[in-house]
Amino acid sequence: MNFKITGTGSYAPTNTVSNDDLAKFLDTSDEWITQRVGVRTRRVSTGETAADFAAKAAQNALEMSGIDAKDLDLIVAASLSSDFACPTVAGTVQAKIGANCPAFDVNSACSGFLFALDTAAGFFARGTAKKALVIGAERISKILDWTDRSTAVIFGDGAGAAVLEASEDGYLASTLYTQGGDDVIRIPNTHGTSPYFKPETEDTPYIYMNGQETFKFAVNVMCRDVNIVLDKANLKIDDIKYFVPHQANMRILRFAEKKLKIAPDKIFANLEHTGNTSAASVPMALDELNRSGNLKKGDLVLLSAFGGGLSSAACILRW
Repeated sequence: MNFKITGTGSYAPTNTVSNDDLAKFLDTSDEWITQRVGVRTRRVSTGETAADFAAKAAQNALEMSGIDAKDLDLIVAASLSSDFACPTVAGTVQAKIGANCPAFDVNSACSGFLFALDTAAGFFARGTAKKALVIGAERISKILDWTDRSTAVIFGDGAGAAVLEASEDGYLASTLYTQGGDDVIRIPNTHGTSPYFKPETEDTPYIYMNGQETFKFAVNVMCRDVNIVLDKANLKIDDIKYFVPHQANMRILRFAEKKLKIAPDKIFANLEHTGNTSAASVPMALDELNRSGNLKKGDLVLLSAFGGGLSSAACILRW
């Protein structure tokens, strides 16, 4: 048993922050950010949580699919910025939308949605799920150091979701990868206080990223993963109708485009108005592409992501 995507949804907070807004308190400019990252505006929460975003994206996806929340057999959410360790984002969504199924979170940073999608695939393969909801949701703004120009200009908040239904050949191939370590990307938890434990480091709970090493890792693993799933599915790059990558940095996408020899019009990018939304990035982009009307039944779509962990993932879907 396999699955196909029958509905997508996304949600971003209404508060828009432009590059010019950031330049009011950072040593930066619209030109600097646009040239180096590719972001012009991003959405930043003024009170909503990752779970709030997730529930609204989920409702939009359910509405498109025509599925009632009570008919879901599974909810899997990917997030690294949940406000609570418990309840989970998925559990909160379950309560908000009125579902009755098992619900849990996974975390693999920006690759999280694809890890969650592959997790759901296992439930379909065993026949224990016929309808599932997979979500990526992030409130990255709460774990940013807004005085750090190297990270504050990159990220945004939001959520994306997909409804999956049992099918014979919708999920054609996938690959997951982890290269453990914290030297390139690190996001510490807030340290609690205990008379029995002293943290080894005094890191503040903000994103740390070595930009140069992240760039090299991203381009290399994206190209490798794309070739792996193409080989698994016995396909060529020209067979793919759309390539939907993690929206991290426009220069990364352009480098990968050249190395993989992908036609520019096949790469879908919305980074300019979303920023890097981590695990929400791929499903938000997929929903925007889907709602544009350009995706047709039978089209082959390749999803690819990379991020902290270090992690990466890719898959091919038949629409």
